[in-house]
Amino acid sequence: MRPSSSSIRPLSKTAFPIDEVLADVRGSLAVHPRLVLEAPPGAGKTTRVPPALLDEAWMQGRRILMLEPRRIAARAAAGFMAAARGERVGECVGYRIRHEAKVSAATRIEVITEGILTRLLQDDPELPGVAAILFDEFHERHLHGDLGAALARDVQATLRPDLRLVIMSATLDGERIARWFDAPRVTSAGRSFAVRIEHPPARNGENWPERGWTTHLRRVVAQALAESEGDVLVFLPGRREIDAARTSIHGLDAELVVLHGELSLDDQHAALVESATGARRVVLATNVAESSLTLPGIRAVVDSGLAREPRLDVNSGFSRLQTVNISQASADQRAGRAGRLGPGVAYRLWPQSRRLDPSRTPEIAQVELAQLVLELKAWGSTTLSWLDPPPAGAFAQASDLLVALGALEPGAALNALGRELLAFGAHPRLAAAVLRASPQDRALACDLVALIEARNPLRGLAARDDDFRRRTNALAAWRGRDTRAIAEHAADRGALAAIQQSADAWRRRARALRERSETPGPTTIGDILIHAFPDRIARQDSNHPRRYQLANGRGARLIEESSLFGEPWLVVIDLRYDERDSLILAAAPFAEAVLERDFASMFSNARALRWNRETRAIEAFEEHRFASIVLERRSVPARPEDAVPALIAAVRELGLEVLPWSESAIELRRRVAFLRRIETESALPDFSDARLLDTLETWLAPALSGKRRLDALRTEELSDALAAQLDYAMRRQLDEQAPVAIKVPSGLERRVSYPVDASPVLAVKLQELFGLAESPRVANGRIALTLHLLSPAGRPIQVTQDLRGFWERTYPEVKKELKGRYPKHPWPDDPWTAVATHRAKPRR
Repeated sequence: MRPSSSSIRPLSKTAFPIDEVLADVRGSLAVHPRLVLEAPPGAGKTTRVPPALLDEAWMQGRRILMLEPRRIAARAAAGFMAAARGERVGECVGYRIRHEAKVSAATRIEVITEGILTRLLQDDPELPGVAAILFDEFHERHLHGDLGAALARDVQATLRPDLRLVIMSATLDGERIARWFDAPRVTSAGRSFAVRIEHPPARNGENWPERGWTTHLRRVVAQALAESEGDVLVFLPGRREIDAARTSIHGLDAELVVLHGELSLDDQHAALVESATGARRVVLATNVAESSLTLPGIRAVVDSGLAREPRLDVNSGFSRLQTVNISQASADQRAGRAGRLGPGVAYRLWPQSRRLDPSRTPEIAQVELAQLVLELKAWGSTTLSWLDPPPAGAFAQASDLLVALGALEPGAALNALGRELLAFGAHPRLAAAVLRASPQDRALACDLVALIEARNPLRGLAARDDDFRRRTNALAAWRGRDTRAIAEHAADRGALAAIQQSADAWRRRARALRERSETPGPTTIGDILIHAFPDRIARQDSNHPRRYQLANGRGARLIEESSLFGEPWLVVIDLRYDERDSLILAAAPFAEAVLERDFASMFSNARALRWNRETRAIEAFEEHRFASIVLERRSVPARPEDAVPALIAAVRELGLEVLPWSESAIELRRRVAFLRRIETESALPDFSDARLLDTLETWLAPALSGKRRLDALRTEELSDALAAQLDYAMRRQLDEQAPVAIKVPSGLERRVSYPVDASPVLAVKLQELFGLAESPRVANGRIALTLHLLSPAGRPIQVTQDLRGFWERTYPEVKKELKGRYPKHPWPDDPWTAVATHRAKPRR
């Protein structure tokens, strides 16, 4: 039974800047179901707005869901709100995050993270018992926040017009958000003091990521302690840098505290409260401290200017955290942490000359989208209202992957396996590995999920071992408390403990709590993981044993010191992308029989054509393939109908220069390019290399009909094929505006050339232009020709577009210099009245 409004305990008496606009927030939501709330960090929006809405008439005793981007912030927000009510977390205020929940039947404010909201919406779009959804820290533009907001808007528009939706953020483009959200805006001014910005210079070798960066950091932290009062907050990209900084800073007169998402609840709480001894503190934190949390006592900030943000990693096929420069908006927020209690100072560890991007790029534009596509397929619509829509290319790539995983039918319909993958909650690749594993292997598959999600737990030289089974063995040794084996694997105990905790959570979700009864065989790991990486199945090249052909058509190679040398089949888990053959960083062998058993549909028989460069002729083959891997190949005679596709493929491979181009065809392409360049909406076809290569089937294929060799194509046939793309109107336009030649005063026609990215050129002997005052023009008089004025011997004298200026200023000097050299040709004193001629002076 839910508590009545009269049983709700009063909030803390501490005043927050957001309190001044809470009446506006309540008033707006009373008449409009959506709201955009802008408030700077520390204004109190996260912890004051949800409780302020509990007694509203439209609530009717129902729950508020608040989406927090980070788990540590979700716990902290729920803890703060519960403490303000004199309650424990899980009573009126609770939270639910990945693998952890503290809620009860009495919970009315539920702080949730990651994909929890989408799971609730997918399970029951009507959201019974929910009155409002609040999207906190929306400016961070996490993928789940964008998706959750789009789904919630769809629900509100179709099923729940009474559902209240509130977007809350510290640094939003509020006007743009409000237009998209079709919502009024409420803004809180916040409360802050002036913050002085410093850029302490680094010494040689002290810039990131060089080893000396910790020396620079220690010097700046010492400066911050000396020049300011209170505590110092240091922003670093991740746990690895925090550990290095803690070692470097140790010994300064301050208590060291760390704050990142992998800490225990007790350690997180220690960072969020003042020192028990009253000592000054140096808090080493990731960007979790940027806006989601309030840290007491901060008067100085030291900012590395770096953060770990998800990016699509083409090497692994997943979105991975990468170290990147922060945006200007993030830098301003971090600096603002120093101005909560009084005037503060922010020390930035990057040069003042560096220019930062104005705002953070949305995750939806730069991460892997398989999970998003799966969610949208289950939702039944991909045409939601997006603030920033998913990129079409990434969306299509993710759809192809889901088809390969077996989650989507070739027609893009979600099937039963797809729904199971969605419900499991892991990345679709990893969920496929678990759900398609045999019952006895399911617990091991959960361990593999945890190992792939985490950083490599091996250290030193062991970390470079490309055999993924070694990581699995290290985790097994940790589970078995085999100290000697752990040492042999050079494994990080802390990393293994965290991986086991994650693996156990996945085991509970998969209901796979039993260990295997026997030790995994040499191919067991690979037999499981091929279901996660069907596109990374790799077969050894019999001629080059370190090289492998991948199922996706690309090539890959083993590292020199590989532990996997000699394995005929591998499933590649991680690789370093290269334009030719990528480098395999982690893989596992598997049994070839599994392919026939689980991937029968990926086998095919096909006829293949190949262009032989040496013989310059077509070769035909019958091939038995697994995806793009050729298992068997036999040569067969080429058929007449094989020729044109093979010749076109040869042109694409070798380039257009392999074709027999005539001077007239080359000039035709240049004339067309000239008119397209000066006319923004030209109807003329695109004759660029790229476009011609893309459309070979359209314009070149007819000319290749009946031919089996490229050198059988004649020059005039190629010219005719190119010209055939121009209709009568286009040819007339081309002849009128970009003529092949023009008539000069001598009465003769001289050719006009059309250089790439330059004005058209008319090369003509000087004497043929006597009496002409202006440079000739083309393109209906819009473009003056560049004149290359020639001597009687055809040698260049002058390049100009100002013919009048040439006659007036330059011709007298030219005449003086060349009259003696070419006495048989006319050199009149007045070129304006002289007769233009291409001949020498007549004999007397």
